[in-house]
Amino acid sequence: MSLPPEKATELKQIIHDHLIKMDIHGKIRDVLAETVRGNGHHGQRSLSEEDFIHALQRRGIVDDVMKDLNFTNLDVSHTEVDAVNKSATRFVDKNVTQLKTTNISPLRRYFYLQVLGGKAFLEHLQEPEPLPGQVCSTFTLHLHFRNQRFRSKPVPCACEPDLQEGFLLEVHRDGPGDASKMADATTMLSICDPVHMVLIKTDTSGDTTLISSYFLDWRRVLSAPNGKTNVSVELLGVGSECKVAVGVLNLKLELYPPLTETLSSDVITTQQSLERQKTAEKERLFLVYAKQWWQEFLEIRPSHQSKLVKIFAQDENGVNRPVCSYVRVLRAGRLLESPRQAARFVSLLAQERAPVVGGGVRQEQWCSMMAFLCRNKGDCEDHATLLCSLLLGFGLDAYVCVGTKAKNIPHTWVMTCGTDGSITFWESFTAHRYVHRPIDPDAPPMVPQPKPTHPYRTLGCVFNHKTFLANCQPSDAVELCVFNFTDGSRWKAMSEEAVRSVCAPGSTSSLPPTPPLCSPSVVPNEASNQLELEMRYLLAEHRKDLGLATVWDDHLSYLLSAALSAYELERCTGVSCGNEEFQDAVRRAVPDGHTFKGFPIHFLHRNARRAFATCLRSQFCEEIVCCRGDHVRLAVRVRVFAYPESACAVWIMFACKYRSVL
Repeated sequence: MSLPPEKATELKQIIHDHLIKMDIHGKIRDVLAETVRGNGHHGQRSLSEEDFIHALQRRGIVDDVMKDLNFTNLDVSHTEVDAVNKSATRFVDKNVTQLKTTNISPLRRYFYLQVLGGKAFLEHLQEPEPLPGQVCSTFTLHLHFRNQRFRSKPVPCACEPDLQEGFLLEVHRDGPGDASKMADATTMLSICDPVHMVLIKTDTSGDTTLISSYFLDWRRVLSAPNGKTNVSVELLGVGSECKVAVGVLNLKLELYPPLTETLSSDVITTQQSLERQKTAEKERLFLVYAKQWWQEFLEIRPSHQSKLVKIFAQDENGVNRPVCSYVRVLRAGRLLESPRQAARFVSLLAQERAPVVGGGVRQEQWCSMMAFLCRNKGDCEDHATLLCSLLLGFGLDAYVCVGTKAKNIPHTWVMTCGTDGSITFWESFTAHRYVHRPIDPDAPPMVPQPKPTHPYRTLGCVFNHKTFLANCQPSDAVELCVFNFTDGSRWKAMSEEAVRSVCAPGSTSSLPPTPPLCSPSVVPNEASNQLELEMRYLLAEHRKDLGLATVWDDHLSYLLSAALSAYELERCTGVSCGNEEFQDAVRRAVPDGHTFKGFPIHFLHRNARRAFATCLRSQFCEEIVCCRGDHVRLAVRVRVFAYPESACAVWIMFACKYRSVL
C-alpha cells in the first residue's frame, strides 16, 4: 500500500526524529571509516554507494532502524478504505501523528500545497522566543478547497512563524459520472474555485482572533514546468485593517501527476481576466437593478427610508456582497441530527462584535462562513446566516430576518414558515424558539390580544439564498407583521433571477465556496475527565487557603451526571426529562438529617481557572465551595458535550451534603 503524499512530510519528520535518537549519523560515520580503511588496505577500487549499503546491512544498522519503525495504524480493512473513498469531505487534524489511509486514487488529479514558512509578521517583531514548555500565542492555518478542509499544527507567533505544512488537495471534475476521472488541463483551467486560506491566532487563554482571510488562485501551477512552482502571497488584515499587510507566506504548488503538456501562462491570464470581466458585469447589472428596486420601494412610503432593508453587506475583507450570498443550503451529514440540534450548535459559537480601533458607532462586519467557523465566534449576522443555512439543509423554509430588538438595537435572527402558515422565530445566540402570534389591530378593544414572547421589535427585510423581501406594511412592528410573502402589498420581492445571477453557487468567481462542517475535535470523555480533575484540584486548593479540609463523595459526584445530561438535552430539544430520577437518586444518597446543595453552570470553553473564577462570583456556588459544618462531603461533576468544529457545551455542577445542626 502506497503512502498518501499528504503524509510524506509528517513521516519524514517521524523518521528523522527516530534516526537522531539512535545516533544513526555516528554509526554511519563509523561504518564508512571502517569500510574505507578496509578498501585502502586491500588496494581495492573506490567505494561505491552499493558497497556502502552492503556494509550497513552486514553491520545490522538497517535492521536496527526498521525494527523500531512500526506503523501499526496502516493496517486498515477494505471496508474502511471503501468508506473513505466514498467521501469527498476530509478534515486532517495535524496534531495527531498516527498514520491513516486516505482517499488517494491513481485516476484522479491532485495538487500539493506546501507552506514553507512565513515572514514579515511585523506585529510580532518584538516577541521573544518561547522557552521550552512555555505557553505562548500560536498561529493556525486553515484551508478549504472544493469540499476539503485542512488545518495546520499550531506554531508560536513570531515575525517569521515556522509554518511548515503540506496539504494534498484533490482536483475533481464536476460533471455527472466524471468524479472518478482524472481532470485534464482544460478542465482544471475552468475550475475557478480558489483555495480559501484563513489564518487564526490563538492567545494563551484560548481566545481566537481572525488575522487574515486569503483566496489563492492555484491555477498558475498549470503553466509551471514539471508541474511545480513557488509563490509568495501577501496576507492582508481584516475589517478596518483590510488594506494593511499582516505578513507573507511562502508556498510551493505541485501537481500530481504532472501534466504531459503545460498550458501557456498567457492562456491562464486570459481565462482569469475573462472570469473577472464576467463577474464584474453580473455585479454591475445587479447593482443597477438593486438601485432601481430601492427607488421603487422608497416611492411606496417616504418612511421606508428609515427601515432596515439591507441589500449589501461587507465581509471580513471589506468586499461588498449581496446579503443573499451569505446563505447556502448546508447539510451537516451525520454531524447534526435535527434542526434543533443545529440551533444548539450555532448557539455554542461565541458572540463577538467586529473589533474596531477607537470608539464610535458599532462596526458591522459579516464574515464568510469559513472564517466564522475557523474563528468559532462572530456577531449576530454570522450566527443567523449559518443557522439559516443549516435549517435550509434540513428542508425547512428558512429566512434571515433583519430588524431591531429592545432599545432599538439592530439585530439579526432566523425565522421558518410552516406548511400550515405558522411562523417560528429562532434566536441564533440562545437556540430559543418563539411561535409568532400576530396582533389584529382592527379587533375590538375588549378582545384579548396575544402578548409577544419574543424580544424582537421591528422587521425591515427577510432573505435566504434565493429570495429577498422587504417589509412594506404600514407598520414594521413584528407583532403586527403578516408573513404572507405572496402578497405584494405587504412584501416587495426582488427578482429571483436577479438574485440568482450573483448569489447562486458558481454564478460568479468572487463568491467564497461553502465549506463543509468538520467532525468534533474534542473527545468528550477524555475532556470531561481532565476538566473534572482540574476543578477538583482548584476547589481543594481554595478550601485549603481557607483552612478547610476537603472530603470527596465520589458516589454523589457520579449521580450528578444525570442532571447535567438532562440540562443539555433540554437545551437541544426544549423538553425537560429525567429530573424525577435524579431527585430520587439524590434523596437516597443523602442521609436523614443531612442537607444537599447543588449548583450547575454552563460554559462554552474548557479553561478550568476561568470557569472556577466565574463560579466563585456566584453566591450560591461560593456557599457550596466554602461549606463549613459537620460531616461535610463535596462533589463536582463535569460533562463536555462535543459538537461539530471545535464547539462544545461544558456543564459543571458543584454539590455538597452536610449534617444539619439546629
